[in-house]
Amino acid sequence: MSPEERRAMIIAAAVPLVAEFGAAVTTSRIARAAGIGEATIFRVFADKDELLGACVAEAVRPDHVVREIGSISIDEPLAQRLGDAADALAAHLERMGAVVGSLHASGQLRGQRDADRERPKSDDRAESMRQIREAMADLFEPERESLRLPPEKLAAMFLGLLFVRPRMGEHDALDTAEIVDVFLRGAIEEAK
Repeated sequence: MSPEERRAMIIAAAVPLVAEFGAAVTTSRIARAAGIGEATIFRVFADKDELLGACVAEAVRPDHVVREIGSISIDEPLAQRLGDAADALAAHLERMGAVVGSLHASGQLRGQRDADRERPKSDDRAESMRQIREAMADLFEPERESLRLPPEKLAAMFLGLLFVRPRMGEHDALDTAEIVDVFLRGAIEEAK
């Protein structure tokens, strides 16, 4: 296994543990989860801080969600495609929030230089959003002729709605189907 492959394997094993335990996760626990010896971690990472920074970088990468959105069948109705994409994005944001939130809560991200180097810069964030927006726009393509706006604008609007999804009480929370329905059909009930 190449050092790059080993690094990716260790990060993949570490991300869920970092999300759960924050900086308190031990390299021993990460090694067990990855099925390797603890010393192997330090062959590809200088120290635990570098590994934690790499976990943050992995959690915020858009590759996973772009791939999920890209795998949605365009043969499904538009409402289903948008619902599936919204769920994929929610899972991505939850994963990102779990990793960053757990590290922040354990004090790891405050003033940590290695994590700052790994954390995405504004250009990286803009590129991530561009990739996600393009994947979303592809979901609108089959209906292009019947859309009121170009797919790119609709994708940006839909993402904006998802990013500001209202956080209401446990019983009043909006579900994905409600958000998609209001986005596609508007807020006003049609006369019967």
